[in-house]
Amino acid sequence: MSAESTPGPGIPGDTGTNGPRHRAKGRRRKPPKRHKGLMVTAWTAAGIVVLGGAGAGYVYFKLNGNLKSVDIDQALGTDRPKKADNGSENILVLGSDTRAGGNKKLGGGTDDGSARSDTAMIVHVYKGHKKASVVSIPRDTLIDRPECTDTKGKQYPAANGVMFNSAYSTGGAACAVKTVESITDLRMDHYLEVDFAGFQRLIDDLGGVEVTTTKNIDDPDSHLKLKAGTHRLDGEQALGLVRTRHGVGDGSDLGRIQLQQAFIKALVNQVKDVGVFTNPKKLLDLAETATKTVTTDSDLGSVNKLASFAGGLKGITPSNMHMVTMPVAYDPADPNRVLLQKKKADEIWKALENDKPIPKSATKGTATGEAKGVVSGR
Repeated sequence: MSAESTPGPGIPGDTGTNGPRHRAKGRRRKPPKRHKGLMVTAWTAAGIVVLGGAGAGYVYFKLNGNLKSVDIDQALGTDRPKKADNGSENILVLGSDTRAGGNKKLGGGTDDGSARSDTAMIVHVYKGHKKASVVSIPRDTLIDRPECTDTKGKQYPAANGVMFNSAYSTGGAACAVKTVESITDLRMDHYLEVDFAGFQRLIDDLGGVEVTTTKNIDDPDSHLKLKAGTHRLDGEQALGLVRTRHGVGDGSDLGRIQLQQAFIKALVNQVKDVGVFTNPKKLLDLAETATKTVTTDSDLGSVNKLASFAGGLKGITPSNMHMVTMPVAYDPADPNRVLLQKKKADEIWKALENDKPIPKSATKGTATGEAKGVVSGR
């Protein structure tokens, strides 16, 4: 059943932001067994829901008020790929580097309120929700951006030969989704965005993440300096790792993607060990940070809905996550840009459309960034 029809213990039913606010009665349940989750941000919100207890009603509405959501469906209308009917789901996950507020120092530049999608991943959850494929989209990919409308109704003309991350900086979440759907011809069922400052706080709340580096990393641009060996990264170091590009591999965005993928696996693999569900204060701190950190599509725009969504992903482990980069080649005219290898990319989109594994042939012989194996989790 959905979270709407089956509220958690001590949690009001999800009636939307304008619904009645009654505290439900119920007995306290034992904390569930710890699972590895696909998205830590969703899991921490889910954890508060399943804990229940006398104060849960207050906590629920406090956390619910933290969440931000965008109505992607209304902005994009009906001119979109059809929803899959095979039990699979596609989620567009963006890491944004807004230049406003707490992100100014982390993202660099001026406090002008502008934003870019520094990280973009399509997460395909297979039928049965036991396996997932993750396709990273290089931000420096030159693409043809379609005409799009943002969530405030403002229209933007199409543009040819522009960087992929310009879609988000132009028209926000709706334009980013529209562009990804245009490239892939896959319907994005959900949208999840995490900002720089929130990511850093979340890692600190988790107590850091342990990784092993096989080479020295020294990147003054991302303020990261690590000797080869095992490290427990705090939030600032973790953010530096997922943003570094000049300190590893060939210095391209592709190398950064390989570091991001390795870090995500390390992060997910350690969630089970941080004692979240046996430590209510840690759980509350994480949930508070997580719900302030994420922006979701309107279908996930409440704690109950986010919890229900996260609960459906709990069976996915790092060993069942296949992570690849969208097939690209270096642009002969500009080494700082990459071009989509359409034939190979179409192999990926077709596989995901049919809920099949991504074939090895789709990524063979593509540009890699040469940073694979530099970072690993325990």
